[in-house]
Amino acid sequence: MALALLLSLGLGVSSVVAAPEAGAPKAVYTPPHDAPQVPPELVAARKVPTGFTSYQGGWLTIAYPVAMRDKVQPLIAEADSFRKVLASALGRPVLLADEKKSSPPVWVIVARSPGEMASLAPEGYPPPAYASGVAYSSIGLVLLTIDPVHPGQPHVLEEVFRHELAHVALYDAVGGAHVPRWFNEGFAVHVSGESSLARLQTLWMATVGNGLIPLSRIDAGFPADSDKAAVAYAQSADIVRYLLRRQDSERFSSLLERVRPKAGEAGQPFEAAFNDAFGTSLGQLEYEWRADAAKRYTFWPVLFSGGFVWAGALVLFGLAWRRRRKHHFETLARWEREEAEEDRRRALAQSAVRVHIVVPGAESSIALREMGAEPDIDDVEERPSGEMAPPSERGVPKVRHEGSWHTLH
Repeated sequence: MALALLLSLGLGVSSVVAAPEAGAPKAVYTPPHDAPQVPPELVAARKVPTGFTSYQGGWLTIAYPVAMRDKVQPLIAEADSFRKVLASALGRPVLLADEKKSSPPVWVIVARSPGEMASLAPEGYPPPAYASGVAYSSIGLVLLTIDPVHPGQPHVLEEVFRHELAHVALYDAVGGAHVPRWFNEGFAVHVSGESSLARLQTLWMATVGNGLIPLSRIDAGFPADSDKAAVAYAQSADIVRYLLRRQDSERFSSLLERVRPKAGEAGQPFEAAFNDAFGTSLGQLEYEWRADAAKRYTFWPVLFSGGFVWAGALVLFGLAWRRRRKHHFETLARWEREEAEEDRRRALAQSAVRVHIVVPGAESSIALREMGAEPDIDDVEERPSGEMAPPSERGVPKVRHEGSWHTLH
């Protein structure tokens, strides 16, 4: 069994690290579906729709329905801090307000539903049917929907906001230059922090199952199949994470700077800029990343094999049983202490000496009746009918103890 497992792991590693397909189509730039390229004249789509209100944040305007203020407030709260995250990752300030321009560089319009979002899109450039957000980076416009595309579908508005804003920031950082689709989408997914656990699971399955997609094929277009599209997104994000490692952050910034146009002249093509910045080719990058992925993900089958799962379940069951047993004994000990305390109080009450304090005269009887009790005839000093207590004894309290009366002085 162990030998078979090791053989399967070895086969998985060898297939994962295999060089990319030689016959893969050559990369041709096409923008991501959720970040389409639109002509600058469509900037007129940046407006506050009827019935909407807006937040003005200097570099950012967010338009939204008045009734959706609570939904949009988290976006407003995190916008400035996330712009700093983007600037740090890209190695330069981005999305800066231009004093020469009357409008901010970024407009975000938050719709109530996917249908309303589509109605707000620039004419001729509707959002993809599956998308809950779209970035028109060339005109600085982001459209979002509060309701998910499919009812019940996981939908975190803040994550979609960060994802689409990342597209606009990357476009700004490279001055509108073309970058590969995997790079564009990978950066947006990685920096927005969306569903990292789901991406790990997807990458594990693709790595051990030899389902990774050549980067050139991703550039040609994301797969129509939802499972393969998930692999393309996860793979793109993980490659960008690989490029953004601490030791390579300066090279990443250098890559963007080389691509960016300067003084009216176009920057380097992405592949040439990558060669100069990282000292290697995109093909070698893909090979090295696959080797790194193999090291990170091929041990997961051991963790998720049936034996390990059952062993883990038994450990968890044992820990839960010990916690319940400890709680049971603590409860019994508490009950025992409470019963002992109750017995002690009962014993004290039974052994206590009964002492009566009586104020001779009618006043004592009246006081007792006012308290809702009848005077104890045995405890009241008897006097002949009509006999009054001497003035000196009136109002003087007496105590009856062991059958005898005693005057308190």
